[in-house]
Amino acid sequence: MRYHVLGPLQARSDSGDAVGRLTAAKPQKLFALLLLHANLVVPADTLIEELWGYEPPATAAATLQTYVMQVRRMLTTVLSCDGDRSARDVLLTACGGYSLNVAPGELDLHDYERLVADGRQALHGGDDVAGAKLMGDALALWHGNALADVRLGPVLRVEVGRLEEVRLAVRRERIAADLRAGGGNDALGELGWLAARHPRDEDLHAQYMLALYTTGRRADALEAFLRLRNTLRDDLGLEPSPQVQRLQRTILVGD
Repeated sequence: MRYHVLGPLQARSDSGDAVGRLTAAKPQKLFALLLLHANLVVPADTLIEELWGYEPPATAAATLQTYVMQVRRMLTTVLSCDGDRSARDVLLTACGGYSLNVAPGELDLHDYERLVADGRQALHGGDDVAGAKLMGDALALWHGNALADVRLGPVLRVEVGRLEEVRLAVRRERIAADLRAGGGNDALGELGWLAARHPRDEDLHAQYMLALYTTGRRADALEAFLRLRNTLRDDLGLEPSPQVQRLQRTILVGD
């Protein structure tokens, strides 16, 4: 079995012959939340909050059980192609909630987190090339936004926001490692796209300025600083941080 949350939500048999998808919004959200907390018990109250918000109906607990049955039916269809487990072995009823039993190598999120941890370990050991490669492999597991086809409720919205923040941090670390290893040209396109997506992010713009400068595009680096300064002034009434201003002065004198 393979589960995917780093993109559209999906369950797929090991053979690839069966793909499980849930089209109704609430069973989708239930399945997604269980996957994000795989191998942990998710309290029924948390699931109800995700499905109905802060004012659930009186029938919420009973209806939740119906949605659990729908997820189990989907899992039964997919697991029938693998033949080694039943849906009740995978989606467990626990005291006060439910748990999705996920084995190592089955969930793309777990693979991503493992690669990121290995990449950070390589970076801490001073191996920028290996660290950047591992983090690049981790980011390659993403296929769009997390849970791209799920209508997020209040709990999932927070969870997905956290995943996206970590994803951006990993991209920063990988790009910084590429720059240290002399890969400025390779990082330019991605940095330009990220800087445009995050016009107030000073760290990203500093990386972009540095990549432009180290690849011989001094004037473009100074223009990137001006765009950042104008955005911060217009939107927030602020000046760039002292660190970014020092970088601009360093580029100006060609140091």
